[in-house]
Amino acid sequence: MLMPKREKRRKVQRGRMKGISNRGNEVTYGQYGLVAMEPAWITANQIEAARIAINRKIRRGGKVWIKIFPHKPITQKPAETRMGAGKGAPEYHAAVVRPGRVMFELSAVDEDLAREAMRLAANKLPIKCKFVKKDEGGSDEG
Repeated sequence: MLMPKREKRRKVQRGRMKGISNRGNEVTYGQYGLVAMEPAWITANQIEAARIAINRKIRRGGKVWIKIFPHKPITQKPAETRMGAGKGAPEYHAAVVRPGRVMFELSAVDEDLAREAMRLAANKLPIKCKFVKKDEGGSDEG
């Protein structure tokens, strides 16, 4: 599972997910990409599940790039705990994803296989996603 090797701060504030992604919004390494259409926190488990779904579908035929990383530690208080007594302990890590962000890229496979692999990966994620190709500007619905 993905997580940072070191952290500058063990607990971080929640922050806001307003606006669109101004970086990481183009397909750079591969030929095909999976783009987020909604803002969300994507957990490390969800990223890993999507990666496994892609790799199972392409059967080691192509190359996959994961372009998001879960840097944000998410805290939770224990169950049945009274209010107060400080902030909870870090439970898992998440990646902050805004609309327009390319999350996964794929190359060296034909378009039909890539589209199906990205569809399976999108089913593992908690947001609406879109399949895009490198040559176009990101307007292909999928």
